[in-house]
Amino acid sequence: MQIRPKRALTPFCWCLLLFAGAALADNYSDARAELVEAYQAGEFPAMVRAAENALAARPGYPGALFNLAYATSLNGGHAEALAILQGLAEQGVDYGVADADELAALQELPKWPQYAATIAELNTPVGEAAVAFRHATGDFVPEGIVVDGETAWIGSVRHGYIERLGPEPVRLSDPGAGGHWSVFGMHAGPQGGLWYASAAVPQFVDIDAESQGRTGLFRLDPDTGETTVRAVLPDTDTEQVLGDFVFVGEETIYATESLTGALYRYSISDNEFTEVIAPGKLRSMQGLVLDASGRFLYVADYVGGLYRVDLDDYSTQKVSAPANINLFGIDGLYRHSDRLIAIQNGVQPNRVAAFDLADDGLAVTAVKVLARSLPEFDEPTLGTVVGDEFLFVANSHWNRFDRDGNLPPDLQGPVILRLQL
Repeated sequence: MQIRPKRALTPFCWCLLLFAGAALADNYSDARAELVEAYQAGEFPAMVRAAENALAARPGYPGALFNLAYATSLNGGHAEALAILQGLAEQGVDYGVADADELAALQELPKWPQYAATIAELNTPVGEAAVAFRHATGDFVPEGIVVDGETAWIGSVRHGYIERLGPEPVRLSDPGAGGHWSVFGMHAGPQGGLWYASAAVPQFVDIDAESQGRTGLFRLDPDTGETTVRAVLPDTDTEQVLGDFVFVGEETIYATESLTGALYRYSISDNEFTEVIAPGKLRSMQGLVLDASGRFLYVADYVGGLYRVDLDDYSTQKVSAPANINLFGIDGLYRHSDRLIAIQNGVQPNRVAAFDLADDGLAVTAVKVLARSLPEFDEPTLGTVVGDEFLFVANSHWNRFDRDGNLPPDLQGPVILRLQL
């Protein structure tokens, strides 16, 4: 999940607008503002300088690299721009350059056919995924799922209810009964029950001004439909969204807050939240997963890459990767044996990838794309590892919301895909 405005008409403008609603003030934001101003004034050398400053503030970030390529091409450096774009393509990133009129000169370069071939390969479907579950409601907008054998539970961002999937879906909880809002990450509790994160976001159909920005963790008894835990973060002037969480033992939950980049520890027995990483250290926390030792958390920062958090002292280290491996735009994050499984919906085309880690756990050494550009994909979000299978939401439709929080009609209902790991 990433709260963001709808994509604009051109790749350049899309990059400039992406994350604008949630971003904290920083050097990247300042450089991006200078970039926009220079673009509007037609001052392309200044635009290049601003793009370089933005990339320095957020090294390796695909949007910053694309904007540098765009500015460089407008400033006459077509070959240099295409080299940057080729590097992005080799990471698995396509910004639709062929449709950008202002970059038409790139198509006259000798190396354009090589770039076009790489992009064509990126948009060719990869992966053999079977449909595990379907739901009929087109505007459901699912995030998290829980799977147990032939049964699955999903929660709705749009409507805020939780349903058990099967031949006849059964609604287990709705906002009125559970006292919650949009449903985000979901997990089976170590002592039973369905736990889920919920937040009052603009995309929630019943949002009200008083509740907007509230968020918390909840526990549902799937047998009775009763909400047995309702733990809401204290109300502040800052809007918050707990997007996903992970259990550490039976009494502790760690939850990511996506809008400010804070990490919270929640004690189930004490019913108490503790902020363990303050807002601003990371930019937009999304998925997280415990390593095999139980000491470290891997946390996805949507615009910052991948980080490892030491649960002994909450120190944070960035996970490195070779230049051709992209760790940005990760939403869901999971573990299968010693590999990390990531849903990357912050890059185009969206993909599910498996990352191999170095022995020290602080570097990604290889990537395998498990699924990409599948016909069912329409912004995949979260999933779950079940044995040697990965089941995930293929078509959340998050990308279909307009700026007013509305969805188009006639959307396909949620599809849960199954991949062999």
